[in-house]
Amino acid sequence: MKENKIVNNSIHIHIISDSTGETVSTVSRSAIAHFKSFNPIEHSWVLVRSEKQLKKIIEEIDINKGLVIYTIIDKKLRKILEEGCDKLGVPIVPVLDPVVKAIDKYFHYDLAIDEPGRQHSLSHGYFDRIGAMQFTLAHDDGQLSHDLESADIVLVGVSRTSKTPTSMYLANRGIRTANIPMVPNIELPSNLFSSKALIIGLTTSPERLVQIRKSRLNSVGEKGKTNYVEEDIIKEEVLFAKKLFLKNKWPIIDVTRKSIEETAAAALEYLRIFRENK
Repeated sequence: MKENKIVNNSIHIHIISDSTGETVSTVSRSAIAHFKSFNPIEHSWVLVRSEKQLKKIIEEIDINKGLVIYTIIDKKLRKILEEGCDKLGVPIVPVLDPVVKAIDKYFHYDLAIDEPGRQHSLSHGYFDRIGAMQFTLAHDDGQLSHDLESADIVLVGVSRTSKTPTSMYLANRGIRTANIPMVPNIELPSNLFSSKALIIGLTTSPERLVQIRKSRLNSVGEKGKTNYVEEDIIKEEVLFAKKLFLKNKWPIIDVTRKSIEETAAAALEYLRIFRENK
């Protein structure tokens, strides 16, 4: 296979799926994150379930040669795509194949029927995620704080510590998540301290928090002076929050240099330990 010339550190990545494309897109972006000085140009082709669609896609790949990453169940369509890419001399990666083959090799389970989009079919897990999403939306930013007993996790932290995005990420994993903001001079709901849910404190560095809050105010056109971005006051907020977390023996996650995914992963690990110790 000939190497393709890379212009301005840009390469074309073709994402092809017989379903929503979420799986292959996530894998692609996770892999790309490992490289620096790298500019991917993504072409997404989803719900690909006919030879006609594939023919058109292969023509587009010929125009913008690059890496092809795909998830397609139908054996005939897979063959057409693989042969087409081979003729064009472009690399092609079936992202689920190694995992499927490993499960088949070591556990000897029967493979499911060749049904496109099967991984996104309705299931108990799907409805769990929908229920978790509804719960989390209803319990965002201190809403319905009197009703925390149905939560799996309650996130607590000062303003702009990624409580809401982390909550939504966890909800998408089927975890019912409430979040409670810590606001100066406003008491936390009393039932929080007696809740049987896992309570996790989110914290960050005061310096980082100043930057985030200033950016937030700029985005909404707020130019006036406010305690919300005063570094000394923010230091007091963060210190008070940490002391509260430690006093109540709540696990703490420092989100200063963490992505939402990393924060959620840490929360899920705490939840695993919490459930094991029940």
